[in-house]
Amino acid sequence: MPRSIWKGAISFGLVTIPVKLYSATEEKDIAFRQVHASDGGRIKYRRVCEIDGEEIPFPEIAKGYELADGRMVILEKEDFDNLPLATTKAVEVVQFVAEDEVDPTYFNKTYFMQADGPGTKPYVLLRDALVKTGQCALVKVALRSREALALVRPRDGLLVMHTMLWPDELRSGEFAAPPETVSVSDAEVTMAQSFIEALSGDFKPEEYTDAYREALEEVVQSKASGVAMPEQTEAPKEAEVVDLVAALRASVEAAKKRRAEGSAAATG
Repeated sequence: MPRSIWKGAISFGLVTIPVKLYSATEEKDIAFRQVHASDGGRIKYRRVCEIDGEEIPFPEIAKGYELADGRMVILEKEDFDNLPLATTKAVEVVQFVAEDEVDPTYFNKTYFMQADGPGTKPYVLLRDALVKTGQCALVKVALRSREALALVRPRDGLLVMHTMLWPDELRSGEFAAPPETVSVSDAEVTMAQSFIEALSGDFKPEEYTDAYREALEEVVQSKASGVAMPEQTEAPKEAEVVDLVAALRASVEAAKKRRAEGSAAATG
């Protein structure tokens, strides 16, 4: 069982729900080390003070905030622990909202919420009430040295919490919008809709894998064993798209063919 990363309570009106938080995700990536290319020796970094030039052990390193006038304010662990902030040990419910009202761009990280001790019954109460009303709890919480908005919602019999970015942390994407002078025809939109319908289906994440990570693992194993990788066939060059309707029509046919082949393989 993983270790909890935070322990506190949900403030649900006058009801207090003691909870523990567990990280709900983990990135599965290949970890590389920085090495000397000629002999494979690992590259190590030293923490050196720019004033006295001495290497500083980790326990002696503190966090500093540089003021506009150049002065450095040193903050210790106690300063963070004793912040005059109610949300350091509490998940404060500030509003209830429908889940589809929150743009997914705001979501940052997901946590499992586990009832702690006497919090089981009020935990179940909040979970069931959210399910019946179709609402989610918008909360404020302090995690990892910062306060964040978060969305608490029921999922698979438990409560999960998605921490969120603040509005001023989201960049404007106006620069990426196509010029208003560009337009498409009704026929092109219709064919695009046909392509979307041909590939529509239920979301089944277990059907997808990280092909890039798998390819990297093959390369690592190949170099470790001294066996050369088989030559890759050159990918066909994509033709320049001149007629969008014709390209989409061909895409629809290809999508239908792939879906038919996939169904045949599943039943066979």
